[in-house]
Amino acid sequence: MDFGISILPLAFQFASPGPIFFQLGPLSIRWYGLLIASAVLIGVTLSGYLAKRRNINPDLPGELAIWLVVAAIPSARLYYVLFQWSEYANNPADIIAIWKGGIAIHGAILGGIVAALIFARVQKVSFWQLADLVAPSLILGQAIGRWGNFFNSEAYGAPTDLPWKVYIPFESRLPGYKNFEYFHPTFLYESIWDLMVFGILLTLFFRSLKGNPRLKVGTLALVYLVFYSIGRFWIEGLRTDSLMLGPLRMAQMVSIVGIVLGLAGLAWLYLLRRSLPDTVTANHNQLDNDEE
Repeated sequence: MDFGISILPLAFQFASPGPIFFQLGPLSIRWYGLLIASAVLIGVTLSGYLAKRRNINPDLPGELAIWLVVAAIPSARLYYVLFQWSEYANNPADIIAIWKGGIAIHGAILGGIVAALIFARVQKVSFWQLADLVAPSLILGQAIGRWGNFFNSEAYGAPTDLPWKVYIPFESRLPGYKNFEYFHPTFLYESIWDLMVFGILLTLFFRSLKGNPRLKVGTLALVYLVFYSIGRFWIEGLRTDSLMLGPLRMAQMVSIVGIVLGLAGLAWLYLLRRSLPDTVTANHNQLDNDEE
């Protein structure tokens, strides 16, 4: 009986099984890479489906995805390395070791926006139309990708005794927290929040197909920006490994900017009743038959 009681807490312990999904000799597949690849594949499939529902060329999201991956992943890594330069200055070889984790979603978003703008100009299509199609896939991908942090035992919060606490191995604990075992699973909080935002975006998308409400071009992308930024601002305050600019948490600063820009864009669309600046004119090469 004592034996059964002693192993019971271990059976229910919320802890990472490790970063490696599969290993055969020198070949290893990491959870982080597997999750990112899965998120991209699911995102392309979803964006293609949404494009069909709006009578948009379903090949465009797939073509755009190549541009986004090429731009977003290096940008996400560069953003992270710049704000963690003290860790990489003496180990420059680790700068490219993205399989070990250490990417910043805000860096990926910034890189992706630049790539999408260039893609839209090359293809002579609406940037905001593309952004509306990509937004649900992006937030779903973020919900999936956050679990890479779980397997790497990173992106956790302050110590806690809550029932859903996560166990962090000693070697993965930050300085000052070595004597603590259990922490807030902030990656889980953000994953759940992202799934909620995903549900909001899909609800708006499918209701707009019925004309109620009739969404203006760019609405989904702006709603994504506002709601994701709100959640990220709150969750970032719980984390112990934030990228810092002096005493300020960079993710919270960027989130505030995102909220302001998103709300300003929605006010521009629905209060001022004007179209967002775009890569094509309002009457040229429109992709969406539902635009007012």
